Amino acid sequence: MAGKAVASNLLNALLVAAAIIALSGCSTQTPSSKVAGQGGVRSAMGGYKIGEPYQIKGVWYYPKEDFGYDETGIASWYGPGFHAETTANGERFDQNELTGAHKTLPMPSLVRVTNLENGRSIIVRINDRGPFVPGRIVDLSRRGAQLLGFEAQGSAKVRVTVLPDESRAVAAAARAGQAGVDVAQVSPDGAPVPVAAPRGAVQVEGAQVPIQVAERRAFDPAQTLPGATVDGRFMPAPVVAELPVRSSGRIYVQAGAFTVYENANRLRARLSGLGVSRIDPAMVGDTQYFRVRVGPLPTIEAADQVLGQVIEAGSNGARVIVD
Repeated sequence: MAGKAVASNLLNALLVAAAIIALSGCSTQTPSSKVAGQGGVRSAMGGYKIGEPYQIKGVWYYPKEDFGYDETGIASWYGPGFHAETTANGERFDQNELTGAHKTLPMPSLVRVTNLENGRSIIVRINDRGPFVPGRIVDLSRRGAQLLGFEAQGSAKVRVTVLPDESRAVAAAARAGQAGVDVAQVSPDGAPVPVAAPRGAVQVEGAQVPIQVAERRAFDPAQTLPGATVDGRFMPAPVVAELPVRSSGRIYVQAGAFTVYENANRLRARLSGLGVSRIDPAMVGDTQYFRVRVGPLPTIEAADQVLGQVIEAGSNGARVIVD
């Protein structure tokens, strides 16, 4: 295991296919912890995929580009039963690589996953949809669970944060379908920059001195990621950073969030029989929300039980959070 700083290394060439493999049949897929093995053409390289809104067990999910994504919750893992199956963006799942499934993030994206119980943190490539077990925000490969230290118990409290610049670079390379597009060749707005950059000075006929033309600055992340290109995909290296965590976090079931306090209070009263229910105000941008929560709860298992009861009471969008 590495020390407290993540080892620096160059992001090698991002060789991503231009073909986009469709995520088929989400609304009719038999719910499981993830969507895998959906048939169609297998491709080790996969493609860039966001996808249309889809429904699982009565809950709608809305995939989108969200380079500011940062969420806490419960992680699970999957492995042997899906090894070598096709992921939602057409890649071949390998339980020994650092990949993961997410309900809405673009595929591929690069995220940092931190175990809030022990401070271990890794970089993961999102290339699949899931998990669809209530109360889980990310499904990691078996290798990811091993490195984060929760393979044995099956779940852990985590924080999942998108790496925005690196994820934009991966997205731009996938959209362009250009072999050899490097992170250092992608601008901050996500557009690929030609390998042969234009000269900084251009001689114009009749001019006394060369006219200086501002060059487009290529994207150059402050910290490059350890990893390598495997089958045309950038795969994060199995490097574990140990990050300081404030605490292991308290677990709640969040039943809903409202902009009108009276609506939140009605739901809180309805759920009062399930345990200590509360209303937590929160500002999101310029909007005031009132979040209805049950908890704190002592264990993930207890949270799963309460979550099931909240869903049965009619709050299909309820989820487990860590705060």
